[in-house]
Amino acid sequence: MTAKNAFYAQSGGVTAVINASACGVIEAARRHKDKIANVYAGRNGIIGALTEDLIDTSQESDAAIAALRHTPSGAFGSCRYKLKSLEANRREYERLIEVFKAHDIGYFFYNGGGDSADTCYKISQLSEAMGYPIQAVHVPKTVDNDLPITDNCPGFGSVAKYIATSALEASYDVRSMAKTSTKLFVLEVMGRHAGWIAAAGGLIEDQGIPVLILFPEIEFDQERFLAQVKQKVEEQGFCTVVVSEGAKHPDGRFLAEQGTRDAFGHAQLGGAAPVVANMVKEGLGYKFHWAVADYLQRAARHLASKTDVDQAYAVGQAAVELALQGHNSIMPTIRRTGSDPYRWEVGEAPLAEVANVEKFMPRDFISADGFGITPACKEYLFPLIQGEDYPPFHNGLPAYVTLKNASVAKRLDASFEL
Repeated sequence: MTAKNAFYAQSGGVTAVINASACGVIEAARRHKDKIANVYAGRNGIIGALTEDLIDTSQESDAAIAALRHTPSGAFGSCRYKLKSLEANRREYERLIEVFKAHDIGYFFYNGGGDSADTCYKISQLSEAMGYPIQAVHVPKTVDNDLPITDNCPGFGSVAKYIATSALEASYDVRSMAKTSTKLFVLEVMGRHAGWIAAAGGLIEDQGIPVLILFPEIEFDQERFLAQVKQKVEEQGFCTVVVSEGAKHPDGRFLAEQGTRDAFGHAQLGGAAPVVANMVKEGLGYKFHWAVADYLQRAARHLASKTDVDQAYAVGQAAVELALQGHNSIMPTIRRTGSDPYRWEVGEAPLAEVANVEKFMPRDFISADGFGITPACKEYLFPLIQGEDYPPFHNGLPAYVTLKNASVAKRLDASFEL
């Protein structure tokens, strides 16, 4: 069998470890040169395929590819672009086939979350619907930890470690000033519909920190919330609140909704922390400080969980191995096989059961009062933040890699307008 080329792309919001998955894909492909001639990366995700803007990863040294394992962000550029159905926009699929044929691409690896799983699933149907053989494997990635079937998502463990650590350190600061000054710290974290990231803030209560969590899964009750804050402050002198950007009012409105939409049509969020902090100020009179973790939480490779790095690399590597075994329309998963000690292995799931399905916090992971996490949740979370995997440092700063990202020569005459 003549070796085919592979196409790899990154999608959606990047993570501290998505490049570890890229490293896994490319290194695994390089071990199978008899079956995968080269890996072409899409510049800015699937957009790179549509516009024939491909990156030749063979121009990168083995050392540069290995350095992706400790480098944050998306090394090839990411995007928020969701393919419509074949019926709604056949033109895009015909264009993909043109590009894949022109560059002899027989494998498609798309590294992202729920929307990219949907895109990967649609592309996996190309061989049947449009007569072009291509094996499409989704490589899981999302800080939100909301993909189904997999025990957890690569990218989440590092965010959880960062949020728990940041909340702990800021809480120590607030505690030291609580007698005469600040009594409240509010940290806003990502999580539109699922409160997994916010839940990580609950891990610090074991160190004596009074913490309240506002989950998207629990309807926000202002009166109950203020009563909880007042009780914490009266008992311990201060309080830390970790609020998910997806926390909602009883009428369904996000606390953080700005009235704008992103490229996927989702409500643009950001601003729950000041809303909550001012609510406490007006209701209880406490002096506050607040912060929005925003990009910091998903870019903090310097504090990545070793478990997360290892899993991100493993699913990238597994995607290639599964494709070479003939699998199509699947996603490598993380399967937990033990918690004490923590053990895991790579499994697989059909994309038909992954695309457009969100995994929310189980109710038994959230405390009865709705403001904390249970022992079962801690048992789930703690293994995912274990271990340190520091990048190399130079002159006091992390030494990350920037790839050449050399372009592949275009072979098609016609351009494509998005």
